[in-house]
Amino acid sequence: MSRPRIVIVGAGFAGYRTARTLSRLTRHQADITLLNPTDYFLYLPLLPQVAAGILEPRRVTVSLSGSLPRVRLVLGEADGIDLDAHTVRYTGPEGGEGTLPFDRLVLAAGSVNKLLPIPGVAEHAHGFRGLPEALYLRDHVTRQVELAAATRDREECAARCTFVVVGAGYTGTEVAAHGAMYTDAQVRRHPMRTGMRPRWMLLDVAPRVLPEMDERLSRTADRVLRQRGVDVRMGTSVKEATHDGVVLTDGTTVDTRTLVWCVGVRPDPLVESLGLPMESGRLLVDPHLQVPGRPELFACGDVAAVPDLTRPGQFTPMTAQHAWRHGKVCAQNVAASLGIGERRPYRHRDLGFVVDLGGAKAAANPLGLPMSGPAAGAVTRGYHLAAMPGNRVRVAADWVLDAVLPRQAVQLGLVRSWSVPLESASPEVARVPGRPERRVEDEAPAAGSGGAPGGGARGKVPEGPDGKQQPGGKPARQQSDGEPAKDQPGGEPGKKQAGGEPGKKQPGAEPAKNQPGGELARNQPGAEPARNQPGAEPAKNQPRTPRAAGKPRPPGKADRPGQARKTSRAAGASRSARPPADPGPEPPENQPPPGPDIAPGPVKRTDGRTAEGDS
Repeated sequence: MSRPRIVIVGAGFAGYRTARTLSRLTRHQADITLLNPTDYFLYLPLLPQVAAGILEPRRVTVSLSGSLPRVRLVLGEADGIDLDAHTVRYTGPEGGEGTLPFDRLVLAAGSVNKLLPIPGVAEHAHGFRGLPEALYLRDHVTRQVELAAATRDREECAARCTFVVVGAGYTGTEVAAHGAMYTDAQVRRHPMRTGMRPRWMLLDVAPRVLPEMDERLSRTADRVLRQRGVDVRMGTSVKEATHDGVVLTDGTTVDTRTLVWCVGVRPDPLVESLGLPMESGRLLVDPHLQVPGRPELFACGDVAAVPDLTRPGQFTPMTAQHAWRHGKVCAQNVAASLGIGERRPYRHRDLGFVVDLGGAKAAANPLGLPMSGPAAGAVTRGYHLAAMPGNRVRVAADWVLDAVLPRQAVQLGLVRSWSVPLESASPEVARVPGRPERRVEDEAPAAGSGGAPGGGARGKVPEGPDGKQQPGGKPARQQSDGEPAKDQPGGEPGKKQAGGEPGKKQPGAEPAKNQPGGELARNQPGAEPARNQPGAEPAKNQPRTPRAAGKPRPPGKADRPGQARKTSRAAGASRSARPPADPGPEPPENQPPPGPDIAPGPVKRTDGRTAEGDS
C-alpha cells in the first residue's frame, strides 16, 4: 500500500513549522512535499537588521533541505489548486510547469504586499517583505548618502538624504529606527559638504506609532524615534509619489529619492481561487485548522482565518507568533487525520511582543510586563535567539561584532531597483534578466489596489530586464540611483547577448549613432572612444577574426591575430590586462574617422607605421 502524500504550500513561519513537526510525527509513514519559491526559511523579524548592516543576509535564512531531511523540497510558486483532482499546479524558477498530487494539502502561502490606489506609489516605492528588498534598501540608502556627501547643491543633498517610510506598524517602525542609526554613523565618518544631516520620516494614517500593539509600547517607540531625529507624522500619508519626491495628504511636498512602503500585508490571493468561504481575504477554517466540508484541506498562517477561542467571535491576527503556533497544531491534526495521534484545537496564550529599535533600545511587554531601554533590548534579542530555528550562534556573533566594530557601509550592487518592484507577487524572489515569465495576480499595476481581485486568478506578466512591462517596475535606464552598464553584473544584458535589446539597425531599435536624436558620434567630445583606441574595437578597415553573432569576445585576446594593443607608459598600467568591454553593435558605414582629440593614449595607424607620439 502506498504511503499518503502530504503537500505543504509555502515555507514561512506556518509552513516551515508544519513540515518540521510532520516529519517528526509521521516517521517515514507519509511522503511530505514542501512547495516554496526559495530554498530557505526567512526569519522576517530580523530583516531590518539586514538592511541596516548589522546582520549578514544568510544569518536570517535557514536551509530547507538542510533542516528538513525527511521532506522533499520542490522549488516553485503555486498557480492553481484542483481540489476535486487533488492536484496542485506550480511554475518552477526557470519557467517549467509541474503538478503535485496530494492526499492531504496544507495551505500556508503567507501574505503579500498590500497596495493602495495612490498615484506613483507602484512606480517609485519599494516594499520590505523579502531578502532582496532588504539588500536593495541597504545599497540604495548607502548610495544616496554617498551621493549627498559629494554634492555641493543643497537642494540635491537634502533630497538624497531624506528617507520616507510609510507605515508605522511593526516593520516600518523598526526600519526607520535602524535606518536613522545607520545613516548617522555614515555621516559621522564622512560629513556632508553642505553641513546637512540625514532626515528620516515615518508616516501613517493611524493616530499613533504601533497602533495594533499596547499603548505603552507605542509611547516608548515614539519617544526613541523622536530622540533620534525621526520626523514622526501620524494622521498623514502619501497622496502622490513622483520620481523627485512625494506629496503628503496635508499638502506638504517632500523632496526625496527614497520611499519605503510598509503599510501592511494581505493574504496571498491564491486562496481566493478555491471558491471556498472567506473572511477578510483569508480562508475560513475551524479551530482544528481544517476547512469545513474538505477533510483533505488544511490552512494555517496568514492565509487562514482561525477562530480565536480566547476571544469568541474574533480571529487570530496575522502575526509571526500565531503563524508559528498554527504550524505545530496543523501538523498534529494532519497526522491525526492519517491515524497518528489525536486532534487538538488551536488555543493560544499571548506572550507579548518585542520591537527592536536598534542599539540597546527596544520596546517589549513579555507576559504583559512593559519594558524599555537596555533591559527591553536584552529581552528582545534573547527572544529572537530562542525563536530562530537555526543560525543562533552566527546571529549572536554578528551582534557582538557590531557592538565593537564599525559597520561596513559599502554597496554590493547585487540587487537593482527594477528587480524588486513594488507589487503583490512573491517579494521573496528577485527578478533577474532572462527569466522567462513570472506569475503574478491579475490586477491593474497602476492602481495598486489593496483589495483582492475577483476570483484570485493569477495571470502571466512578461518581464524584461528593463522593467518596462513589470507591474510597479521602473525602467532600469531611468533610475536615479545609478543603474549598471549593460554588460555589468546585475545590469541589463549586452546588446548582442541573448535576451538583450536588438541591434541599432534593427526595426524598433535605437537610432544610429550619427542620426538625429541618437547618441553622440564616437568622435565627438564626451562620446565613447574611437574604435581603434586601446580597449575598444579595431577600425572598420582592419582585419578581424570572424565570430558567431552574440558570442562574447574571449577575454585577453587582441583584436588582430598576433598583435597586442599598445599602451601608454604614462598610464602606469597595462590596458590589455583589463577585461575587454562588450563591443556592442557595429557602427554605421558612413561613420567619420576618429579625430586626434578623443581618449588619451596612442593611436594605431592603418598603414603599418608608428604614429607620432607612440611609445
